[in-house]
Amino acid sequence: MDKPADPDAITLIYDGQCPVCTAYSGAVEPGAGTTLERIDARSDDPLVREATAAGYDLDEGMIVMHGGRMYHGAEALSFMARRAPATGLTHRLHRLLFGSSAVSRAVYPALRAGRNALLKLLGRKKIGAVDKAA
Repeated sequence: MDKPADPDAITLIYDGQCPVCTAYSGAVEPGAGTTLERIDARSDDPLVREATAAGYDLDEGMIVMHGGRMYHGAEALSFMARRAPATGLTHRLHRLLFGSSAVSRAVYPALRAGRNALLKLLGRKKIGAVDKAA
């Protein structure tokens, strides 16, 4: 028998070809007692397909799924920051900097531009470019 899904579980869909995105996904913590599943947006995972079918552009931002809802880009960043543990300097900075939706919305375009520049510098294609080439 399958165990029931954890209603508090969080799924983070990120670009596994982006070193900064990968580092962020490995460092982010949702807090005690919450399960975090990390999924590479370039995989053929059913949740990646669900996010794209819902109209989300994974080149425009990461996705966080929680409680039957999807958060995209700045909203996903703010969601994860508000759930970061209050312990440890990195987690406290994450909460302080990105816990505000307004700050996340203001900063996210620069973060996305940095990701795009890094992918280009590394000779890696955007997620959508890989999908179109396939």
